[in-house]
Amino acid sequence: MDILRASLVLFIGIYIVSGCVDATYFNVMRYGAVGNGKKDDSEAFMKAWEDTCGAKEKSVMVIPSGRTFLVKPMTFSGPCKSGNVYIQIFGKVIAPEMSSWNDDDAKSWLVFDSIDGLTIQGPGQFDGRGSSWWKCRVDHKCSRAPTAFVAHNCNHLKIIGVYFVDAPMFHIVINGCDRVAISNIHITAPEDSMNTDGIHIGNSRNVYIDHSIIATGDDCISIGDNSSYVFISKITCGPGHGISIGSLGEDKSSAAVEVIRVSSCNFIKTMNGARIKTWQGGSGYARDIKFEDIYFDSVDNPIIIDQYYCNGDHNCETHKSAVKVSDVTFKGLRGTSTKEVAINLACSKTVGCTDITLERIQVKHVKREKDTISNCINAHGISQGPVSPPVPCLS
Repeated sequence: MDILRASLVLFIGIYIVSGCVDATYFNVMRYGAVGNGKKDDSEAFMKAWEDTCGAKEKSVMVIPSGRTFLVKPMTFSGPCKSGNVYIQIFGKVIAPEMSSWNDDDAKSWLVFDSIDGLTIQGPGQFDGRGSSWWKCRVDHKCSRAPTAFVAHNCNHLKIIGVYFVDAPMFHIVINGCDRVAISNIHITAPEDSMNTDGIHIGNSRNVYIDHSIIATGDDCISIGDNSSYVFISKITCGPGHGISIGSLGEDKSSAAVEVIRVSSCNFIKTMNGARIKTWQGGSGYARDIKFEDIYFDSVDNPIIIDQYYCNGDHNCETHKSAVKVSDVTFKGLRGTSTKEVAINLACSKTVGCTDITLERIQVKHVKREKDTISNCINAHGISQGPVSPPVPCLS
């Protein structure tokens, strides 16, 4: 069975999860939670989690509907005694206002650490209440803000049908995990909210994300270093910065990213579409990457490899070393661009991009009277198709 078929089998398995028959249930209300959105329910949540994680057989922590639970920064730790642990969220969980956070808390809100076989299932909502954080950062009074949801060292993780709203910074971070499936989720934050990536993947492998809507102020999905076998399909992205491989190679670091598939996605009024971004001075590789069957609606930079990425207050100098980008395919991409340059392959002048394939590309300017063009720096490969706009640097 090839990798793509294996991913479909995994997702079919996700949809079978329902009801949690023969499970033991631990409702947070039984542990003293009030759910009025004002009283701190953190202690009740932790007690419910301890019993859920400590159960020897299938167990379910229940967050009931019709209530709003205020929860302070906390870590749900494993390993758990059972390999089948569920959090069923029907209600709404909200973060504390920025004014009540301690300095030590400012890295993350909800952390799930070293829990194998965890399923978090909706249709409830996690609300990071990030607006105060965004203003603080715009006013340069805060240099960072907390991530809303972190899964660290969690294998066989599933997140299904959950709503994530207004994270102070990243909404979901998947770090150090193997076998992750995320499906039918909604992530929303205002277009001008700073660094509110929808899902960031790092140091992880075998990650499957599908059938989800992501509208934020930064990347809908970003794939960081040491990530492989990541499959993304049927995502509606926008507003936001697109789906990005990277950024990679920051501060002269070495990157290792491979076997990434992005297919059947829609980008609506995003800054970027299919993007690979690396810093100058890095090393390592980003390879075996495919963007296929993508639709762009009024996207600023529909197809872009940017090996001159520079963000924030960095003084980005010219370097000869770079992350090696190779074996990248853009196939069946179509739609409209808001800018003249619809295809931008800006590769390192010293470490060129190789084995780049463009096949069946049709990207027109959103204004019909204007044409689109391509741009190339040291990119090598083939163009077949038709490909419009044409890319002369590819044979």
